[in-house]
Amino acid sequence: MDRKTHESARLDPGADKPVVCARCGAPAPGGTPPPTWICSVENGSRHYFCDDCARANLRAIEGRLDSSWW
Repeated sequence: MDRKTHESARLDPGADKPVVCARCGAPAPGGTPPPTWICSVENGSRHYFCDDCARANLRAIEGRLDSSWW
């Protein structure tokens, strides 16, 4: 199987970096995203969005549009 499991996802090379919002650059409190943040996988990479950015673009997110569109 070539699918990543939950364990291998944690071992990604970029996992040591603190998480910031891909839209506004707000840092995640404590370096890890809280449960209220959204994680989107686009073109094989993870993008995290803070509460405010997620709320402002909720329709586009639910419509599964890439973040580059909104």
